[in-house]
Amino acid sequence: MPILTFVLRRLFHALPLLVCVIVFNFILIHLAPGDPIQALVGEFPAPEAYLAEMRKAFGLDQPLYIQLLLYIKNILSGDLGFSFYYRQPVLNVILDRLPATLQLMLPALVFSAAVGIFLGILSARKPYSLADNGISALSLFGYCVPAFWFGQMLMATFAIDLGWLPSQGIKTVGADLTGAAALLDRAAHLVLPFTALAIRHLAVNARMMRSSMLEVAYEDFVTVARAKGLHEKDVIAHHMVPNALMPVVTIIGVDVGFLFTGSVLVETVFGWPGIGRLMYESIVKRDYPVLMGNFLMTTALVVVVNLIVDLVYLWLDPRVKYQK
Repeated sequence: MPILTFVLRRLFHALPLLVCVIVFNFILIHLAPGDPIQALVGEFPAPEAYLAEMRKAFGLDQPLYIQLLLYIKNILSGDLGFSFYYRQPVLNVILDRLPATLQLMLPALVFSAAVGIFLGILSARKPYSLADNGISALSLFGYCVPAFWFGQMLMATFAIDLGWLPSQGIKTVGADLTGAAALLDRAAHLVLPFTALAIRHLAVNARMMRSSMLEVAYEDFVTVARAKGLHEKDVIAHHMVPNALMPVVTIIGVDVGFLFTGSVLVETVFGWPGIGRLMYESIVKRDYPVLMGNFLMTTALVVVVNLIVDLVYLWLDPRVKYQK
């Protein structure tokens, strides 16, 4: 099957999934306890007439199935809705926060993938050696420690006790920095949330790469390569690693969705103004349209990343063929 045909078929098959996600998220969010209008009004004792007028203005006075049909209709026209709290289109709210999340997520993804793969290869070269045991212990710690707790410990140590790094935000408030100074300031704010977010995914990639390398170490093609007299580094680089990467690529594809949504706690702990913190604020403020827009964007991202992973399979192993 030509690659273009495969891509189009996968995108076509993803449409029912997106529809199911839209319906499920809409019903689940609207059945959750809490009144978005009351959250907007707060403790102010507003009269019932005013609350009814607000519900009508936001379309919350309609039956749930009518609201759902209107929401699907708006999505088909490219409209994700209007934020109750921010009083602007949901797409604008999300796009305003997206750069901050990408600034945190992409370095964490690249770092955890590259370093995790390297540590996995290093660990598998001499199983049960001192290096392997040390890397395994580090991986176990990174996998087990909760990101929000680890972030708080990093903040307490390096921001509060030692004062080496800033603890909150994406940049120094009130500082009119430009050029290299502004870049260094943002990098300093990035270090702690980046570390808290990347450690678990680095550990998973390292353990998966080690296991995969050990699986292919005794395959026939590796034995033949060694019998030909190839240097061990060439055997690892040209024969073992390409075949061991397939499961790791799958894990990295899954990591994208977890990094995008798993940054909620990390961004909240460090006051990082990204999509994760936006989701937390939307839950607290009962901002239904922003929540549903976030969920829809996350689902679409996972679908696209899974498609990219399938295409990477073709590049890693030409034997992979996608048939009808």
